[in-house]
Amino acid sequence: MESRTRVLLLSLALSVSLSGCSALRWPWFGKHPSADQSADAAAKADEDPNAIEPPRVIDPDVERRKIKVPKIKAKNVEIGGYYGLMSVQDFGTNPVYGLRADYHITEDFFAEATYGQTRLGQSSFEELNPGVSLNLGSGRRLTYYGISLGYNFLPGEAFIGRSLAMNSAFYLLGGFGATRIADEQRLTLNVGAGYRVVPIDWLAINIEFQNRLFESDIFGSNKLTNNMQATIGAAVFF
Repeated sequence: MESRTRVLLLSLALSVSLSGCSALRWPWFGKHPSADQSADAAAKADEDPNAIEPPRVIDPDVERRKIKVPKIKAKNVEIGGYYGLMSVQDFGTNPVYGLRADYHITEDFFAEATYGQTRLGQSSFEELNPGVSLNLGSGRRLTYYGISLGYNFLPGEAFIGRSLAMNSAFYLLGGFGATRIADEQRLTLNVGAGYRVVPIDWLAINIEFQNRLFESDIFGSNKLTNNMQATIGAAVFF
């Protein structure tokens, strides 16, 4: 009886010792079984054709447009001429022509000097009294000169078609000068507006409307006259 009890106790002790060794084996002598399982799962994921790939950076192939912007000369001086029509109060409308010079003080302000002349037509008094001619000087010429300050209040661009763009600006003018009519000098004030286009780097096209105001006593009494003119001109930058 005692021998059977000893055999039973020895068998229990042996089984407990073997199970304890297997439990303490992986942290000291090898890898945990779950590590091998994780490695196998990762290898299978790499072989899976449906696995999600990381996003790729797209480099777009965009063709850049070449744009040429007209550049105004650094000295900011333009000199040119103009031609148009001038309506002299009481003397009808006749061609007018002259010279102009501009100096661009800043991007917004410029100074303009002008000299022009026109011819006086028949007055209503002369038309109503045939044979009567007023003494208006040789050639019945009217000449004027003046200096004005201009302000570019709407700078921008003018487009012709889809491929041609030109610098442009609407501007206001105001100044003073003198008008010679009937061999007499008259103080003159002028106000007006214009539109400038720069089709190429060195050329400007100007369209102007101005009113030149001065007093006249040709018909015996002083009165303020309004003398409208509309001109188109070209100027070169220096």
